[in-house]
Amino acid sequence: VQLQASGGGLAQAGGSLRLSCAASGGTFSTYSMGWFRQAPGKEREFVAGISSSGSNTYLEDFAKGRFIISRDSAKSTVYLQMNDLKPEDTAVYYCAADQPPLGSIVPVFASHYDYWGQGTLVTVSS
Repeated sequence: VQLQASGGGLAQAGGSLRLSCAASGGTFSTYSMGWFRQAPGKEREFVAGISSSGSNTYLEDFAKGRFIISRDSAKSTVYLQMNDLKPEDTAVYYCAADQPPLGSIVPVFASHYDYWGQGTLVTVSS
């Protein structure tokens, strides 16, 4: 499966951005999807994930209450709605796909994901 992330850009603190990740070349409904981010000089970290069935989501603590992950099977696209952005959210955001054995699983480790998009840069100014 190929993944194309988009929607990054410059936002002010307190603002919002919506990232999109379009999947192609695979059966979207069989993939759990995740968002990761990597800030300059830091390791890649998990942000949010959604199961292939869409029934389960998991957000890292820093994302809870501010970010929402969702998926649209008709468009083979996963979204990350980011609200109340903070300067520390500045990073390159990557989407990833995995095919776990159960549709309810939300992988949270980067090593679990087999497919990655190219990344989209989010910059939050104070």
